[in-house]
Amino acid sequence: MYLSIILPYYKKKKFIKKTLNSIINQSFKKQEIIIIYDQKNLDDLDYIKKILNKKIKYKIIINKKNLGVGKSRNIGIKNSNSKYIAFCDADDVWQKKKSQLQLKFMEENKIEFSHSNYTLINDKNKIIGKMHTKKILKYKDLIKSCDIALSSVIIKRSLLNKSLKFGHTKTKEDFYLWLKLSKITKIYGIQKSLLLWRKTENSLSSNTLQKFLDAYEVYKKIENKNFFITCFFVLRLSIFYLIKKIYQKI
Repeated sequence: MYLSIILPYYKKKKFIKKTLNSIINQSFKKQEIIIIYDQKNLDDLDYIKKILNKKIKYKIIINKKNLGVGKSRNIGIKNSNSKYIAFCDADDVWQKKKSQLQLKFMEENKIEFSHSNYTLINDKNKIIGKMHTKKILKYKDLIKSCDIALSSVIIKRSLLNKSLKFGHTKTKEDFYLWLKLSKITKIYGIQKSLLLWRKTENSLSSNTLQKFLDAYEVYKKIENKNFFITCFFVLRLSIFYLIKKIYQKI
């Protein structure tokens, strides 16, 4: 059993050392990290290689131009051949036994897709909230509210193919894939925080207008409804997001 961890990199030098060390220091050692370097400037490349060194098996794929996280992750998937694939953003932090606990849970229960509870931190590593997942997420639940932290996800490699991949929007690219996968498999939530998910003010995920536009595009592709119904889906998602934001506060 082997695990490939796919990590797109774009202007995250401030956080990447903590992120990579959290992966390198996992109690589960049969893993490789696939970094998709999505930054035109190559200045950070040597810094990343020094962190990795010989401590972990790795591949670095350099995009010829900035493609965004969705397309970069799809490139990472193409270059992996492990039984399981995990995803991590370049500023998030894994708990030390994340891989071990999650893979054991999946193997013992014959699960294809799992994620976990997570703890929110800011750019100063201060805890600002917590998120609890449902034990099982179905399509009818997920379409109302995306409660899956990408960096907590592990998927069986055999699930992913040409039609099942990340979307190409600037945000919500993961929501698009989760919705498609939820139609063919159950999504299990581990009731333990295995991840520190970093919320930064200047990230794309903090851009409200961009999220509205991308949510509209995702719903249009997934549900193929008219303008008004699609707008209703976006409004409902936004309401659940606000409720979740209140719920996350400590």
